[in-house]
Amino acid sequence: MIHKVERGESSPTANLLGKLSGAFGLSMSALLARVENGHGRLLKKADQSLWTDPATGYLRRHVSPQSDLPLDVVHITLPAGKEVAMPASAYLFLRQLIWVLEGELVFIEGQLRHAIHAGDCLELGPPMDCVFKNETAQPCTYAVVLLNISH
Repeated sequence: MIHKVERGESSPTANLLGKLSGAFGLSMSALLARVENGHGRLLKKADQSLWTDPATGYLRRHVSPQSDLPLDVVHITLPAGKEVAMPASAYLFLRQLIWVLEGELVFIEGQLRHAIHAGDCLELGPPMDCVFKNETAQPCTYAVVLLNISH
């Protein structure tokens, strides 16, 4: 699959990007931002990079400017009835917060299930395989704040 992505024959899924980012010790945001050239302290909405998971329609917008600050902010829309699994390896070097802006999100860390509603914010525990799920009939919009602790 990686060869198809490299040749531009296929778009990577969120799960594949999670595995690649973990292998390189980068957040998914940092991995995607390396493709972008924008620098500066202000990143206008029109210039924020967008990526859509071809498997689920999950839309990810990298909100924070690319800088030496070990912090990323990502805006995500997870379509109704969809889920995205992420491997623990994608989080080994990160601390994260999930803040639901609209709708409802179910976040599963290993065996632990969290129901997160609009306005709620969850601090993730130790890295483990996880699943972001939207079990409703409406899209869910949330922000993920990532702190790279390997710096």
